[in-house]
Amino acid sequence: MEIKVHSVKGTNIAELISNEILIDTSAEGNALLADLYYQDFDKIILHLKNIGVDFFDLSNGIAGAVLQTSSNFRLRLVFVGQPAMFEKQSLIDFIRESNRGRQINFLPTVEAALEALSN
Repeated sequence: MEIKVHSVKGTNIAELISNEILIDTSAEGNALLADLYYQDFDKIILHLKNIGVDFFDLSNGIAGAVLQTSSNFRLRLVFVGQPAMFEKQSLIDFIRESNRGRQINFLPTVEAALEALSN
């Protein structure tokens, strides 16, 4: 995994670059967020291709646990990519509701993510 640092308006934003799944369980997600937090990042871009499919099954609690950790550390997360795999209405509703706030967003491009995180 590579951490690409974007400096926008005096803030460092971590973009995680990898060819592998980075978050497949809540423990992996929580450890990753804690590691980034202790590296002084409070704004993070994660690519959807690096998130295991179980994360998006809201009934198993993986997403809830990871997003709770994000909230506890006051981390802003943007998931980047085309959500073609999202078919369940509950997940579509979750994404729509997340995008109304500032803490967690789902956006199509890194450029859109950087713009959202710079505000």
